Parts: sequence; structure tokens; C-alpha cells
Amino acid sequence: MGPAQFATDAVASSGEFKRQGNRFTDRVSRESTSAPGEGPDEQGRWPVEPGRYRLVVSLACPWAHRAFIVRRLLGLEDAISLAIVDPIRDESGWRFTLDPGGVDPVLGVRFLSELYLATDPQYEGRVTVPAIVDTVSGLVVSNDYPQITLDLSTEWVDFHADGAPELIPADRAEMDQLIEEIFTDVNNGVYRCGFARSQEAYEAAYDALFARLDVLEERLADRDYLLGEQLSEVDIRLFTTLVRFDAVYHGHFKCNRNKLTELPNLWAYARRLYQLPNFGETVDFDQIKRHYYLTHTEINPNGLVPLGPDPSAWIR
Repeated sequence: MGPAQFATDAVASSGEFKRQGNRFTDRVSRESTSAPGEGPDEQGRWPVEPGRYRLVVSLACPWAHRAFIVRRLLGLEDAISLAIVDPIRDESGWRFTLDPGGVDPVLGVRFLSELYLATDPQYEGRVTVPAIVDTVSGLVVSNDYPQITLDLSTEWVDFHADGAPELIPADRAEMDQLIEEIFTDVNNGVYRCGFARSQEAYEAAYDALFARLDVLEERLADRDYLLGEQLSEVDIRLFTTLVRFDAVYHGHFKCNRNKLTELPNLWAYARRLYQLPNFGETVDFDQIKRHYYLTHTEINPNGLVPLGPDPSAWIR
């Protein structure tokens, strides 16, 4: 056995699910005053160095899936290496069992928790992905998933591929508002449904989720993307929840007023994104379903993994 898995997210006395905060919030930044090879400066900014950092993701996790897509869209594969953990997260946490010998070939560890504890020996929270790890020191730079994808766009611009999309508009106000609303009611909202421990908390999360999906359904009636005709960061954040909706959240998390396929504008939008380069090819429905249905034993104690839905619907 590897290191024990740490505390889970909290549940309030009302039964409402409360997501834990992000422990590691340093950034890889062009404004860092550190020299190449050095650690962070006094503001927690690490130097931008291609080949130095490793992005640890799970293909099952929607928060990590975002970073996986953005890294590919921007052409940063050669600048930032990639580690993929096993989709089954047991009491030992995220494991590198997909690699030969169960050891990440660059970081030399079996469990992501080893890197968390190397960075903070007193850490007692839940070990999460995505994580940016410094391969020089073996320390976790960031598990701040909302900031990681933004920084891939803004701090690594010198290493973007030719023709890479601009995912962050010059005027961010509308995008940032959408990001906050979608996070609260949809991205995290499905978890607030699934992990609620009271009927009242579940119903409040359920109502907020579908109220927001109704607003988004109407918004997408006359546009290809959430901000109009240009793909942006907020589309990626919504996509990684939508692509899991019918396979996991509808049944497993009791988000069952509608399936995604029953919301015509959102379904057309999600399929349109899925068929773009670097979207559908990054989706692994097998890993997604095995993660949720085999990891959340308190919700699915028999450990049965559903066979459906038919993934070919995404490309018809």
C-alpha cells in the first residue's frame, strides 16, 4: 500500500457539499524574478522554462480534463510534459499505475500524494488533479485548477504553436462572470447534487443546476460558443462537465430532470465542441465511468459500471 488518502471535502451541517480550497497556489509566470533552474521568487512565481514542469492529470476528472485540452489547443506538448494517473482513486489516492512498474518515469513516484507531502509534510487535505509539478525539485507548484488553464494561455504565450487560439478575450468581464456562474451552478453544482447529505441541500443544488442549464440553453440558441463566434476558456470549462453529464451525472449524481441529449441547443453545442480537434480525442468514457462508479463507493456500493450511453451519438 502507498500513502493513505487524505481527508475528503467537507459536508456542512445542512448536508451541503463544500469543496476544499486549493493548497498549492504558486504560479509559473513570465514576471518571475527567479533565474532558470531556481525555485519561486518571493511572490510565489516560478520561472517559465520549457521542459521543466510536468502536468499531472486524470482523464476521468473534469477539472484536469480542462488543462489537458488547453495544453493541446495551445500546442504546449513539447513545453510541458504530461503524466496521466489511473482513473481509480482508492484509499491510496491518485496512482501512476498506467506507467510501467507503476512509477511515473519522470517524477519517480508511485502516488501523487508523495509529491504533495514532499511539498508540505503537514498536508492533510485531499490530493487533487490537475497539478503542476517542478521536475527539478519534485515539488508541487500548483493544484489551483482555475488558474492553471488561464496561465497556460497568458504565461506560456512565447511557446504557443502558430495559429493557437486566443482563449482569453481582451475584455474578460463577460467571460469571468460566466465562469463564476457556471462553476457555482454547473461544474460544482453536479457535485453538490451528488454529494449532498440532506434532501434540502440536494434539491437546492438540483434547482440551481437546471436553472443555469436553462439559461445556457437559451443563450446558445443563436450562437456557436458562449461568447459568440469565438471559442474561449469558458467553453472548455463547460464542455468537460457536459461531456460527463449523461454518462455519470444524470444517474450517479441524481441530476435527472433532463439528459443533455434532451436539451437541444446544449447538446448541439457539446457535440460541436466534441468534434473539434483536441476535444473528442481527449475524452475517455471508459475511464470516466470507471472512476465515478468505482471510486464513489458510498454512492454505488455494488461497484457496477453502466454500459451506456452509446458514445457514437457524439459523432453522428
